[in-house]
Amino acid sequence: MIDIGISKLALIGAVALVVIGPEKLPRVARTVGTLLGKAQRYVSDVKAEVSRSMELDELKKMKESMETAVHDVEKSVHSASSDLEKDWRDATNFESDFDSNSSTLASDYSSYDSSSTVSPAYKNPGKNFRIKRGAVPRWYKARAGVRTHVQSGAARVARFRPKR
Repeated sequence: MIDIGISKLALIGAVALVVIGPEKLPRVARTVGTLLGKAQRYVSDVKAEVSRSMELDELKKMKESMETAVHDVEKSVHSASSDLEKDWRDATNFESDFDSNSSTLASDYSSYDSSSTVSPAYKNPGKNFRIKRGAVPRWYKARAGVRTHVQSGAARVARFRPKR
């Protein structure tokens, strides 16, 4: 861009001091500063808008690629389901072949007695879950100053408020 060093800025400042004068120079400098600030904000807004539009285009492309991927997966699932249904029909058609074998399997398992396996009876663990075993006694809590009851903040203030 424009290469302006310190020496060039000093020269511009000296010329501005001579041409504009010392009375009007601060006002002109403020005006130039505000205009430069507005220009910088405008440029940054334009850059942000361009980047937003580029991101929007990228998101649209990503959406399209995701939609095509979904359609491809959908097609593969439909083809796999149709293959599965075909295989299922083929497997269920062979049921008649297995009927003859199933009678021999049934006779083999008829000698198995399911009542011979006994599951162990339920045994109560002997614990009373309502009682805390390691609880600190109330007399110890009272002596140590531990709170035993929950109290709201307003109730605590009312309790410790000095009597009039």
